[in-house]
Amino acid sequence: MDKRIASADTAIEKLQDGATILMGGFGLCGIPENLIAAVRRRGTKDLTIVSNNAGVEDFGIGLLMQQRQVKKMIASYVGENKLFEKLVLSGEMEMELNPQGTLSERLRAGGAGIPAFYTPTGYGTMVAEGKETREFNGRHYVLERALRGNFAFIKAWKGDRWGNLIYRKTARNFNPMMATAADYVIAEVEELVELGQLDPSQVHTPGIFVDAIFHGPKYEKRIERRTTRRA
Repeated sequence: MDKRIASADTAIEKLQDGATILMGGFGLCGIPENLIAAVRRRGTKDLTIVSNNAGVEDFGIGLLMQQRQVKKMIASYVGENKLFEKLVLSGEMEMELNPQGTLSERLRAGGAGIPAFYTPTGYGTMVAEGKETREFNGRHYVLERALRGNFAFIKAWKGDRWGNLIYRKTARNFNPMMATAADYVIAEVEELVELGQLDPSQVHTPGIFVDAIFHGPKYEKRIERRTTRRA
């Protein structure tokens, strides 16, 4: 069983216009840089992107927004991307904002086969508009539906040819749960190692969830916002 493929471009050959893609990472950390670049080259459009962040104007998902390839963005935090703001306000792109914990749980539910769940988060706010609400033990809850994608683009630190993955630090955010919630999961890794080199007790995403894996040739790993202080 060998899930290795040659490149990001080969990995997305099945990607079609109108697809929903789950993209892991937090801020600009742990994002699938090579897969995003491949989608930009391919020119696939009318995409729905599910990601905690919307990238920045000239990096991450922002690169796809430059080419007007994103039809809808489902995210939690979008405040670092002025292009995103411009596209939404002009009506060129749809936006669905989720509380961060709700977004995380919607993805987890999608991977676990749970169609929907109740959460108190967002009750009485715009988040709850048009959604079913119920009261449990004197507290009000909002019904939120699970999220799944046609594809999941995953970025990991290390992986083997079976697709077993290990993430590093903040890059572990959103990547593991998204790997369970898509029909076709593509992983790009910094290090592609031989079988047996990964300690089974350290594997975060078992290979059963991964359909394809490749070694990313280059990672820029930008910092979303650099903050320094005087020594």
